[in-house]
Order: sequence, then C-alpha cells, then structure tokens
Amino acid sequence: MQKTKLTGVAVPLGALYTKENPVIGEFPDLIPFAQFCKEAGLGIIQLLPVNDTGTQSSPYSGLSAFALHPIYIRISEVPGFGALYGSDSKFKKAYDDFVKANAYTLRYDYDAILNTKTTLLKQIYDFLPVGKTGEPDKELTDWIKANPWVKTYCVYKNLKWNYMQASWKSWHEDDKEITAEQITKRWNTKAFKKEHLFYAWCQMIAAAQFEEAVEEVHKLGLLLKGDMPILMNEDSCDAWAYPEFFNHDLRAGSPSDGENPTGQNWGFPTYNWKNLKAQDYSWWKQRLKTASRYYDAYRLDHILGFFRIWAIPADDCNALNGHTEPYASIKVDDLYELGFDDDRIRWLSKPHIPTSAVEEVTWNRDVAHNILKTMCTRIGQEELWLFDKSIKGSRDIWELDLSSFVDEPAAQKIKAKLVEYWSNITLIEIAKNKYIPLWTYDHSTSWASLNEAEKEGLLDLFAALEKKNVSLWKKQADDIFTAITSGLKMVPCGEDLGVGIACVPKTMEQHKILGLRVVRWTRQWSEPDQPYVPFKDYTPLSVTTTSVHDSSTIREWWDTEKESAKAFVIANATSFGIGSEAEGALFEKDPAEVEKAAQTLAQSDFTPELAQKILSLSATSASQWFIPPLQDFLYMDKSIWLEKASDERINIPGTVTKFNWTYRIPCAVEDLAANKELINKIKGIK
Repeated sequence: MQKTKLTGVAVPLGALYTKENPVIGEFPDLIPFAQFCKEAGLGIIQLLPVNDTGTQSSPYSGLSAFALHPIYIRISEVPGFGALYGSDSKFKKAYDDFVKANAYTLRYDYDAILNTKTTLLKQIYDFLPVGKTGEPDKELTDWIKANPWVKTYCVYKNLKWNYMQASWKSWHEDDKEITAEQITKRWNTKAFKKEHLFYAWCQMIAAAQFEEAVEEVHKLGLLLKGDMPILMNEDSCDAWAYPEFFNHDLRAGSPSDGENPTGQNWGFPTYNWKNLKAQDYSWWKQRLKTASRYYDAYRLDHILGFFRIWAIPADDCNALNGHTEPYASIKVDDLYELGFDDDRIRWLSKPHIPTSAVEEVTWNRDVAHNILKTMCTRIGQEELWLFDKSIKGSRDIWELDLSSFVDEPAAQKIKAKLVEYWSNITLIEIAKNKYIPLWTYDHSTSWASLNEAEKEGLLDLFAALEKKNVSLWKKQADDIFTAITSGLKMVPCGEDLGVGIACVPKTMEQHKILGLRVVRWTRQWSEPDQPYVPFKDYTPLSVTTTSVHDSSTIREWWDTEKESAKAFVIANATSFGIGSEAEGALFEKDPAEVEKAAQTLAQSDFTPELAQKILSLSATSASQWFIPPLQDFLYMDKSIWLEKASDERINIPGTVTKFNWTYRIPCAVEDLAANKELINKIKGIK
C-alpha cells in the first residue's frame, strides 16, 4: 500500500492523441502523457478499462476478461508496417486516408476506427511470414505458451468474425455449446490456424506496446491504475467458454430508486459464485494476475456486487422483480404461522389482474375478457385473472400479439398495464415454498389490503431476513476478497458509490480496499440541508475525485446543478472569501448572509479560478489519493475549453449513442506538455 498521499489524473486512453498520431489514443501515447504528468507533479495515471470490447464502444462491456483492445495498437509501430507502407501504394493510401479522415475530430468514430484498424492489421499480418504460411515464429509461439487464455479467445474471435459479429447465442448449436476440449480441437485444426494466429498476433503486439509504455511510466516514477469491470458482457468470450461461471438465466442491475422507479437492468449475466469458489476463483485470480503485468493499482467496479448483486430474471425487461444474490428466504410455514393460508399466500405472491385494467382501454368487457384469456386464467367467476405459466416475465408480455383485438396504440397501453401488474405483488416465490419480499412490496395492492397486525408480522419477517442477508453478503465478500486480492502487489480500490450497507465499508477496510469519494456526492444525506462532509473527515482509505466517467465534469456541474454548487460554497465559505477575514468566520456570520453570498457566487459563470479553487479544496481531503479526471484539470486554462461543457463528458448513463465513450482531449499531448502555465497550476494542486 502506498503510504504517501498522491495526486493523479484519470483519463480514457482513447481520449489521448498526439500530432504524429491524431486519430485515437494508443498504448504508446501513455509515454508522452506520463512525461506531462511528471512535469505537472502528478504521481498516478488512472485509465478506463482497455480490454477488448468488440463492436461495443463502452469499455465496461467486455468481450474478454484478458485480451487487450486492438483499437489501441499503434499501426505505424507494428513490425512489418514500414516495409509494407513503402512497397504497397494501396496500403499506403489506405493508411494515409484513414489518418486524414479521423484526425482532430471533436469525438472519435469508434466503429470506423476499429473496422479500418482491423483491416490494416490483417494486411500487415498477411504481409509477414506468419500470415503467409500460417505458422507461428518462435516469438509468437512462446507468447502463446505464456498466455494460454489466448487460444480460447482466438477461437471465439474467429467464430464471431464468421458469424458477422452476431451474438454467440445465435450461433449453430455445435459452435454455441462447446467444451474446453472442443475449443482446443478447433485451435489445433489446421484449416483455421492462420485465422486463429492473427488474433494471437494482435494480442502479442498490443501487449508489447502496452508493456513498453508501462515501463516508461514506471521509469518516470509514476504509478498506473487500471479499471476492472465487475461484470462481463453476455456476448463475451468468457460467458461463452465458461458458462459454469455465469448465471445465464439472470441479469445484473440495480433496484428501484428515486431516479429509476423501475430499477436498472444492465443486461449482463450474474456470476455463479458457487462454481467459481469450487474452482478456487481461478478465473478471477487469472484475470487480476494478467492485469498486474500493467497496473500498480486497480479499481473494482461496482464493489457492492461482490457482496450481493441485484439479480433480475432474464425474462424481465425492468428490474422490479429482481432480488439480491445471495439471499435468505421466508419458508411457507412462517407464513402459515402468521395466519396466511394458501389462497392468501397466492394473493400476496401472484399478480392478480382485474378485468378493469384492460377494460379501461378497450371500453368493452367482452373484448377485455377475450384478451385476458390469451395469457391468463380467470379466478372462478371473479373479475380477477392470474397469468398463465407461459408468461415467465415482462418480456413475454411485451411480445404478445394483440392485433386481432385492438389497434397498436391500444395494445401498447394494455401491455404496459399488464407489465405493471406483473410487479404488483408483495412476495416473490423465489423457490418452491420459499419467499422473499418484492423490493417495492409496499406499493402493491395486496400489501394495501392487509391489516396492521398482518403488516407488522410480515415486517418482522423481513427485518429478520435482512439480518441474515447482511451476514451472507459479508461472508461472500470476505471469501472472494481473501482469495483474489491476496498475493498481488497491486493496490485494490473499489467503486462503492451509494452503498448504504454497514458491512461494506468495514469489509473493505479489513481487506485494505480503498473506497471512492466523489466530492459532490460526499454529503450528509440524512441531515437537514444535506451538508457536504468536511474534507478532513473523509475516510483515509479512499480515493477522492471531483468527477467520474458517468457524471458531468465540474464545469457542467457548476453550470447545471446550482443548488449543489451553492451547498459546496457554503461548506467552504471561508475559503471562498465569504464572511469576515477571521478564521471560522462562517460560524460568526449571519447564516442568511452566508447563504445569500453563496447563492450569488453559485449563480456566476464558471471560471478557471473557480476550477482551481474546487480542485485545491478537494485535494485537501484526508483520502490517500486524489485523482480527478483530466478535463477538470484542463479547466484551469480557458483557452482549451470546448465550446459546450456537455461535449467534455465521457458518458451519459442510460443512453446508447455514438457520443458515449468517444471523448477526445481538446489539444494534442504535445500542447499539454508545452503549456507551462497549466503545468504550474496543476503542480499547485496538492
């Protein structure tokens, strides 16, 4: 563990570019960027994930847990490039046109760059002896032997290419469900050898370029911090090759909250921790061991997921019917003890759809009955219906064909109403005769029908479950962290934003895992006016930052979240010159006057001086490390601001666009290195 306090910078590798290579940030660009960081007095460079994500631009949508992304390979430094460039006019033109078309754009074109780079790499490969003969030289043979995971990756990538990048779940059965022995047989098949070796060759090149850059970063005395997404894409090499490590019938996400009333469904399969544990977490251990070749520290994304993940049935679109994994459950006998018979347990745990839910759209009871008969069973002569067993989740409801009954707008309204009823329950029957409460149980019709004594009885059961759950979650995290974080020189960090479970910070501290403190969200949320936590009270075992890749930058925050900015000014009033000149003036001054002055300042335009003040104050936190994003540092020089603050964001959560994950810094790395005024300002942030 690094004992001295350090200031660093976070940046997506793709955001960097140089005048010589102005298309997209590449592994070698870390070298001049590290030189700039050294001049600016920074000690850590934090990168977003750099693993292969295939056609997905999000670095958190991994196609492989081990393979590096070939998009970050510098083509001009690949062995064989110079000879091919000098002898093949078509290749030369293709490369020159590629650079010209993609240089100095506001944001980079992920798809175009990936496709063209892949084509150029294939041409270089075919020009070399290995590509011509399909036989590896000693260097490649030795590299494959040292990286056995690459064989599985190569077989997968070649199949994905042949299936035109379609999800492996849509492949032919012989390719979709495959054993380790069959993968090895494919790898050894002579007809596929040349294609397989191409992907191995790309990985060897990427690793060599990255390792060389890391060596230079270390020579400059800097640390490199990586990012480890907790989850893998459903359409990933690992989910395909190691199905036993994943729950393919569940999807990870988060439960309902104020900003997301139906929760979040991220679409990634959850882990089968039981099977991972049975193999001594070998897959996770290898994943971290591979990362340790490059990084001195690593960030575990969504660290709460190691304690418990919000697991959503694959047949559901939203996250309302999800549950925690692991979980403790209520036995049916416990419900009998409270006086609930089978009919009332069914009332609590099965969606009951009133005829009126459909009738209010169709204005015709007979039509409503006919629609409900297609997917429901009526309860006697009541105007209540139960979903048939054919309905496994809300996805099935959305896929219903109601065109023979109503027009499309009416059909959509009916489906939306039925989806609401799908989650209109108090209990989920999680297994036969075992139940857990729905996260939003207190919004259900069945809960509202209970008397106070019945509600109190159930609440007592829920409270007992919660205690058991916390114990399960802590034990799971202890087991995992003990297994995967020990024996590594890398410093573990965890993204623990919004976690309100007491065992999480205690367990992280026990395993010496640094938490994350985003200044604008580090507030005393349960207190009146939700004041900011004083910087001196931050947990030492943590990393402080001013912004993250999923948030706005401090410029956009200041421009758009005025109440939050005002509260920040109030918390640091003396530093902003509000009140008398005496230390502690905030407490002597009329609070109304302080608030008025803070309001005036918060309403003012963002300036380089404000950026410097916010960064300087944040750097005083008690956290071990202070690592803001590069954008927030660059705000100290207005000449390199982009016109719109929104263009300086990396990602807008909940959206899938070409904008996301394609941020580029506003000037070449060489210009940063020549900006002595900015360098001196960054040096002053300690």
